Amino acid sequence: MATNKAFVSSGDFIKNLGRMYGTYTGSFIGFIVLLAILEQVGVPNKVLGYLFVFFTLAVYAVIGVMTRTAEISEYYVAGRRVPAFYNGMATGADWMSAASFVGMAGTLFLLGYDGIAWVLGWTGGFVLVSILIGPYLRKFGAYTVPDFMAFRFGGNFARFIAVVVLVCCSFTYVTAQIYGTGLIASRFLGMQFELAVFAGLVGILLCAMLGGMRAVTWTQIAQYIVLIIAYLTPIVILSTKKYGIPIPELTYGQAIADITAREQQMLATGLATVANLKPHISPFINYSPLNFFGIILCMMVGTASLPHILMRYFTTPSVREARQSVAWSLLFIFLLYFSAPAYAAFSKLEVYTHIIGADLTTLKPWIYSWGELGLIQICGKNASSADAILAACKAIASHPGVVRLQDFVINTDVIVLSTPEIAGLPYVISGLVAAGGLAAALSTADGLLLAIANALSHDIYYKMIDPSAPTIRRLTVARVLLFFVAVAAAATAATRPSDILAMVGWAFSLAMAGNFPALIMGVWWKRATATGAIAGMIAGFGLCLFYLVTTRYFPGMGVKYFGMDSLLNATTGAPLVDIAKTMALPNAMEMLPTLAHPLANKVGWFNLNNINCGLLGAPLGFAVIYVVSLMGPEPSKEMQAYVDEIRKPRGKTVLQDNV
Repeated sequence: MATNKAFVSSGDFIKNLGRMYGTYTGSFIGFIVLLAILEQVGVPNKVLGYLFVFFTLAVYAVIGVMTRTAEISEYYVAGRRVPAFYNGMATGADWMSAASFVGMAGTLFLLGYDGIAWVLGWTGGFVLVSILIGPYLRKFGAYTVPDFMAFRFGGNFARFIAVVVLVCCSFTYVTAQIYGTGLIASRFLGMQFELAVFAGLVGILLCAMLGGMRAVTWTQIAQYIVLIIAYLTPIVILSTKKYGIPIPELTYGQAIADITAREQQMLATGLATVANLKPHISPFINYSPLNFFGIILCMMVGTASLPHILMRYFTTPSVREARQSVAWSLLFIFLLYFSAPAYAAFSKLEVYTHIIGADLTTLKPWIYSWGELGLIQICGKNASSADAILAACKAIASHPGVVRLQDFVINTDVIVLSTPEIAGLPYVISGLVAAGGLAAALSTADGLLLAIANALSHDIYYKMIDPSAPTIRRLTVARVLLFFVAVAAAATAATRPSDILAMVGWAFSLAMAGNFPALIMGVWWKRATATGAIAGMIAGFGLCLFYLVTTRYFPGMGVKYFGMDSLLNATTGAPLVDIAKTMALPNAMEMLPTLAHPLANKVGWFNLNNINCGLLGAPLGFAVIYVVSLMGPEPSKEMQAYVDEIRKPRGKTVLQDNV
């Protein structure tokens, strides 16, 4: 332990971070080149996939083991010594989850213009973090978000409500990440999906259990390097091949023009119909304006409310560096988000070019690999084999024997992972993208599981059950809880509750409704009282959760279900039920949720999508906090002085590391 402590805790370690991660980056690029050479000499693709996945997992696990700790401040907040630049990179990895890496470009692929709502919301959220919350929580000096709630709002009841919100939104979010790891492992390792989700836990647990926030921080920096290289490489190659410019953001407009031209060509040749073609650049086809702008707001406010993101700003040496790390976070996130629309455009162009119009007897083997997992359908059936596809298409009257747009359905979570295969790029690029997706999912899962385990061990066990617990017992409880939460999340992910982006969207709205009003009022309104905050958190979170659960699982409980006969194509005005009939597919009605997109088919009051339930909960939370606070006595002068102190950019933290 002494060697380990010297390795991580010394000033030399911080000073040498640039050299260490520079060497790591060079080694990773060299590893990619080596695998490319192995592919050329005939090493099987499956072996390359195993090498990619296991090498990256091994690196993360080694970092986790080397940075293990038995110190409370190191486990919870990495000793508060992470420089702003590296904290920004770790935050970028923590933030760019499977939803960003795997799901976002797929959603842009399917929704076109409407998918931009997610990009705008997630990017803008860090502005709110920087201006309204992040630096002030760092000035407060706590270990967890519930710590702040308990101190500001007078005790353990506020802490308990904050923990409930934290666990609910973080568990929903981490389930989506483990789902992503299962998706990747099942495809590239040839494992059954239900087993693959548990295989992904190995890397997560080795990183998070032994070293806590310290291990997670240094691992996430390594994961960011992997995921950003993996995300940019395929579209840089495609941009260079198609347009001669290795900057896809500059050739994105030309790709859109080519997509539009191909759409018209498909209509003219019968490869698509007006009813099933959704123009890539047309707005409000999938979302009403209310839901489009609602997603932007919910993702922005949710970003500023998610505990695992706010925890990252507890790790910097000062308030000033907390602000700086937000700026670095935006830069590192910008590199991926600015490229996501281009990724979606190049993916759609490749699908329209290489799949739509292809003879049913000449389809590539990769289609069957994804079809076996139920993620690609052709003619209404899983594309599990050539025989299955031919049989399904023969059942359709007058089928031309080629893949039409109305025949082809691909899951949004597959777009990014399959683009290299669709474009015919070397398999090493597919393996690289899989490693990047795994890094994105694992980095966020680490942060989320740590947030849950820390809240349960620190805020529930230590603060509420056993305040005299020694350090070793506290860390043991944290690690045991982390293990069981991880297993529970994997078991939930194995049931495939929804697609990745939908689950992530729910987490953001839950955080927005439960955390945001109390955090904002706690920092910016000295008159906010404990009773008001508790009532506001319960009311806002409760309404959001009720709306989400009833629209999703119990549509008959007073919340209107947005029936399939109400789903319209905004271009033609035709109901999707009629569109399904024109498709002449054997199970067209069952495919309607996919056609309408799973993020758009559950709404209730005001025709509001359930992902936007935060739009109902957060205003109620603010209103309840305001009204109830005014009904009771104002907080003590001492507490109001603390609030003033939190808002000052300089000076000591309100709490020291004795919490």
